[in-house]
Amino acid sequence: MTTAIATLGQKLGILPDYLDQAQETRETSEQTYAALLRAMGTDPDAAESALDALQAEETARPLPLWQVIACDSEVTLDGIAEGVEWHLDFEDGAKRRGQGPQLGRLPLGIHRLWVEDVFCWLLTAPETLPQPARGWGVTLPLYGLRTAAQGGVGTYHDLAAAVGSLGAGGADFAGVNPIHAGFPQDPRAFSPYSPSSRRRFSTLHIAAGAETTGDDLIDYDTVVPAQNAALERLWSDMAPDPDFEAWREAEGASLRRFALHQALSEEFGPVWTHWPAAYRDPTHPEVASFAERNGHRIAYHSWLQWLAEGQLADVRRAAAEAGMSLGLYLDLAVGTHPGGAETWANPELFARGVSLGSPPDGFSPDGQTWALAPMQPATLAQQGFRPLAAILRAGLRYANVLRIDHILGFERAYWVPEDGKTPGGYVSMPKAALLAVARIEAARAGAVVIGEDLGNIPEGLRADLDASGVLGCRVAMFEQDWDAGEGAFLPARAYDTGALTSFSTHDLPTWEGWRAGRDIDWREKLGSHGPEAADEQRRLREVERASLERLIGGTSARDLHAFLAATPSRLVAVQIEDILGLEEQANLPGTVYDHPNWRRRLPVAAADLGQVPGLKETAEVMAAEER
Repeated sequence: MTTAIATLGQKLGILPDYLDQAQETRETSEQTYAALLRAMGTDPDAAESALDALQAEETARPLPLWQVIACDSEVTLDGIAEGVEWHLDFEDGAKRRGQGPQLGRLPLGIHRLWVEDVFCWLLTAPETLPQPARGWGVTLPLYGLRTAAQGGVGTYHDLAAAVGSLGAGGADFAGVNPIHAGFPQDPRAFSPYSPSSRRRFSTLHIAAGAETTGDDLIDYDTVVPAQNAALERLWSDMAPDPDFEAWREAEGASLRRFALHQALSEEFGPVWTHWPAAYRDPTHPEVASFAERNGHRIAYHSWLQWLAEGQLADVRRAAAEAGMSLGLYLDLAVGTHPGGAETWANPELFARGVSLGSPPDGFSPDGQTWALAPMQPATLAQQGFRPLAAILRAGLRYANVLRIDHILGFERAYWVPEDGKTPGGYVSMPKAALLAVARIEAARAGAVVIGEDLGNIPEGLRADLDASGVLGCRVAMFEQDWDAGEGAFLPARAYDTGALTSFSTHDLPTWEGWRAGRDIDWREKLGSHGPEAADEQRRLREVERASLERLIGGTSARDLHAFLAATPSRLVAVQIEDILGLEEQANLPGTVYDHPNWRRRLPVAAADLGQVPGLKETAEVMAAEER
């Protein structure tokens, strides 16, 4: 295809084709090019003039828009001739002026170089991150940390108790689902992977004394209103606090805009795309007028973030006091809800009319649509990648391990048009810059970064992650020798060193659930698999189960964890559900309310998790492998 639309699309990062998991080439259609161009804010009918404008802009620019620089090295920048004046705006507000291509040494950070009225972002990063020592930890559902007898939903105080107990039991880290800010006005929007803002934190988990009865499943329709009422009571009793005011001032415009969005949500509903037109624009005079009239509510929502961060600081302290070498492990969601605070606060950063997703494959013949807003790569670069840096920095205030969900999106993102008819297509992302930002923020915090590199992996991505010191993910149920026939699992010694290895994930069955085929039962029950397909999957699962049990030398979770411990992988994660012998999984992808996603409670109190027999057995097998 050589049309102007295709040429423009490729110029803006739309890939002309890709290899699917069956190694077949899928070409991008002209309809897809047009839909993705519209999502980028470009009129496909004016493709030729847009191409001319892009060419003119490139010709006039003496410097690239961004460049990755090794930190603390002498920098010579091509594109600046001898005698040409420049000035640097450092990330911390300092300035430097000079002439010619020699810039001197640059500190860690994202800085802006100006030559006349043209700027270039300098991403000054370490070339690689140091690798962690061999270790292990436990992943657990924050929401499920309160038992049925306790009721409610797991809080940050419960997490501190769990972290302290697990650390005392020998774990190096404790990992939880994303804790990004959600939608307090919508009890049904409880998925941690569809957040309102990844820069701010969930208020659902603030320990506020909310009282609700419970059973084995969380009832968010009851829990969320009770939590909101408890937070309002705390606010009504709050005396002026200079520490809060100082924190609020330091957080600046970013916090104020988020809190303003939350106050508007109380008035007009949780999803801003349904608000009256004037309020969909954060710069509209009506929004400013609303802010003047509702300063007390803006202060309230700012205060909730202060509370959340204070309690997360307690979690970090609990991990340190328990002797955890790594501490809290947080998960970064791959995207954000299109109607949440993140997209409202910075609307030009996000594509419209498309969703993040994945192309058709053997698991999803029709592909997947995740209802998450993609970041515009060109706008992200124009803004110096600072939105991503702010998100990473927020999590790394409290975590020493950060997992980036679907890090394949650092290379390319699959955009699915919302019309339900036009096929999706891949959009190239500025991988070198995104990895540099991750290294910058991890180096600041002294943290470990893990990239979830599962699925249809672009060629070269794993090598780039390894070069950056970013650990990959290896999931034992998928680590098979596919050329050796059905159910041929790889031995422990074949696993990668630069990885976090686990048996499963939150989207997959537990050990006991996998052995019993509970995920297959659920798929058949809900109608996504017919009886014949389900029976074939059960036959294959029986082959896989027998094969893996032979490999690990038994059927117990202890045998499984001993196998994981023996891998050369730097880190091993075990799920609390496997330690407790639970059968049901946390989330069944492709379902919303028909499977009890994100609702299952743990049967053991948070403070007792480090003393259960399964945890002690796991600690023993990990220690035997010098973890």
